[in-house]
Amino acid sequence: MLNNKWMRAAVPALLIHCSIGTVYCWSTFKEAVAEKIGMSTFAVGWAFSLAIFFLGMSAAFAGRMVERDIHKSSLISCLCFTAGMLGTDLFIQFTTGIVALIGVFVCYGCIMGIGLGIGYLTPVKTLMLWFSEKKGLATGISIMGFGLAKAIATPIMEKIQASLGISAMFYILGAVYFVMMMLGHFLLKKPEGWVEPDDKKSDFRPLEMFKNKVFLGIWLMFFINIHCGLALITYEKQILGVTFEGMAVLAAMVSIVPSVTAAFNALGRIGYSTVSDKMKDRNTVYKIIFISCIAITAAALFTRAISSGPKSIIFGGIVIVLLCLVNLGYGGGFSTLPALLSSRFGMDKISKIHGLSLSAWAVAGITGNNMSELILKATNRTYDYILIATLALYAAALVICITLVGKKAKSE
Repeated sequence: MLNNKWMRAAVPALLIHCSIGTVYCWSTFKEAVAEKIGMSTFAVGWAFSLAIFFLGMSAAFAGRMVERDIHKSSLISCLCFTAGMLGTDLFIQFTTGIVALIGVFVCYGCIMGIGLGIGYLTPVKTLMLWFSEKKGLATGISIMGFGLAKAIATPIMEKIQASLGISAMFYILGAVYFVMMMLGHFLLKKPEGWVEPDDKKSDFRPLEMFKNKVFLGIWLMFFINIHCGLALITYEKQILGVTFEGMAVLAAMVSIVPSVTAAFNALGRIGYSTVSDKMKDRNTVYKIIFISCIAITAAALFTRAISSGPKSIIFGGIVIVLLCLVNLGYGGGFSTLPALLSSRFGMDKISKIHGLSLSAWAVAGITGNNMSELILKATNRTYDYILIATLALYAAALVICITLVGKKAKSE
């Protein structure tokens, strides 16, 4: 009864991804951490950038281990992720200043980031093996869990913080996520009879992959999608504040819209990847993502809906649609990636290739929100210049999508 695709692939993937996906709850407690250790929110904010960087880089280098032993990788992920959470708590509880800041960087950024990357990669191939006819749906289920984690955990974190404090939050959730990830670890299993090819004589060369124009194109458009997404998503609250400044609906917009955009992020993860199963070429999903993002970004820019435009519900609506579509494409880009890679390079080395492609996430984790911060500092907090930058990048991604990634060339 337990040996089926749901109990051996979908459920454990959700348990793991719904745990590690809480990395996106960082803004929920960032200010509390900064206040607790006596440092600025800007300085503390680098912990999140480090976590995303180590997520991408650990995934890039963990592909071989994940291919060979998913139970070893799921266990390492669980231990690193929960140890990072608990370590973060110890530093913010018992130290202050630069010592605490370094401790948060090491624990939340590095140790937890490694757990994130290995955990993110671990269930993906197993899902595609169990759901061999619906690879998009399979990866969408798992990666939707990563996106839903923020929506589920944010109110819980806020309640624990308000009732018991920031330290109790880390302790309690660290224990809860340890149990969830260990359960996923024990349940996760590849299909009966599946044997990984012997990779002792593997011809896989990571650096050589970047000489392959198709892989390079996928890496670049994946990077741009994340970079632009983070450039806007991490400033959602501020963008809404500027857009609805002086309007009576401001409080309602600021409180409701983030939940709506989080839902679109999750919808993109399950929706776009599932739709890709019905398409002749999964690359079509990325064309849809970039065209929709170009259209709505251009609309927000030319109407000056954020910074200097007239304050009205109509222009406010354009900004809300902008944030929703960017979140939709951001989530969909993640979930469709593994199936797109399998359509171009086959299943034999998918964990290695998928992990290597996630290095784009590592780089975008550093560049995305920091690009916005630099633009805002240089332009007296004018958000239109962020739209100009993201519009140009989305256009470049569409060109790359059409020219380098091209059409389906290999059977899945």
